[in-house]
Amino acid sequence: MSRSSVASKLSSAASSPFLVAIREALPWSFIGLIAGGLAIFPFVRSIPGAMIPAFGIMGLVLAPTLGWFYARRARVDPVAAIAGSTCGFLLALPAYHGTPLAYLQSVGPTGIFVAIASCGVFAFAAWLTRITWAGAFLTVALAFLLRDLHVSTVAAFTAMLEPLGRLGDTYAALLVIVLAQTLLWSIGMHGPALLAAVVTPVYLALQQQNTLAYEQHAALPHIVVVSLFLFIFPGGAGSTLPLAALLALSRVRRLRTVGRATILPAIFNANEPLLFSVPVVLNPFLVPPFLLAPLVLATTTYCAVALGWVGRAIYYVPSSVPTLISTYLATLDPRALALVAVNVAIASVIYLPFVRAYERHERAGLEAAA
Repeated sequence: MSRSSVASKLSSAASSPFLVAIREALPWSFIGLIAGGLAIFPFVRSIPGAMIPAFGIMGLVLAPTLGWFYARRARVDPVAAIAGSTCGFLLALPAYHGTPLAYLQSVGPTGIFVAIASCGVFAFAAWLTRITWAGAFLTVALAFLLRDLHVSTVAAFTAMLEPLGRLGDTYAALLVIVLAQTLLWSIGMHGPALLAAVVTPVYLALQQQNTLAYEQHAALPHIVVVSLFLFIFPGGAGSTLPLAALLALSRVRRLRTVGRATILPAIFNANEPLLFSVPVVLNPFLVPPFLLAPLVLATTTYCAVALGWVGRAIYYVPSSVPTLISTYLATLDPRALALVAVNVAIASVIYLPFVRAYERHERAGLEAAA
């Protein structure tokens, strides 16, 4: 089978109404995340403490938004789609208890999974019955059944993610976490945020052990810590700084404009504008390097640190600090700058042929439209 026919099949799969609806709805649901975080912050006085419950609000915004976008793409009754998706989502949540803040904290990032699953059930039921309102009723009925059986979808998604936190300081753990983050982002879900409740406490604790050992002039015990990911994700999840740079030099006007608009945020490792504007999310041309590049960089980084070519990360440094600065501050090792340069070069080589293929696809579309 030719590469063009494979790309065509992938493109068709990625353009299914439900997948396109996810891609279109998620950027709008981020409004709920931001608004929720700003509303909660005065009560907790901590950005991490505000963001976890804010994801519960994001899920609440995503459920009806996803129903609306699915209805538009599938050409079905939007009222039924919104009702089925939203009611199914609300009924699938755990019973309310405690304060609103504590409840949202218990839902957290898993609310996004629940919202997508609820709309997915509706989409499948509506397609199966060929009756939109039947799909809505079946979605609600399934949610009621799960509630009667005391099956918690939030607990189920949390249990699915929990093993990630038990992998420890190993190369396998690094690969699994990197792949999980990029896989989630490739379908439009904020991978680092969704895994934060499970992964961050473990690897932040290992990071703190490194800091304590350094202050006591002892050998640093751990390789895989929070700050190690600074080497792996230059530009954000998917190692997209090279992608933004390549697009900024693209011969296709739309891609060049997107690249130049997103290169500055990418320097500060904020790549949400790039992921949703190109888009990279659900893009059959760009998802492969988006998944591959971080895995390769995870390997080069782990090997360099394990062999002692670059010092282990001592301090936690926020990912919003540009990579060249943050990696040095985390390790206090000038060799970290060389490793970052090598990693960016490797990611550029990985992205380049896929970007060129996507440019050809874009030019062919423009020519066909003309």
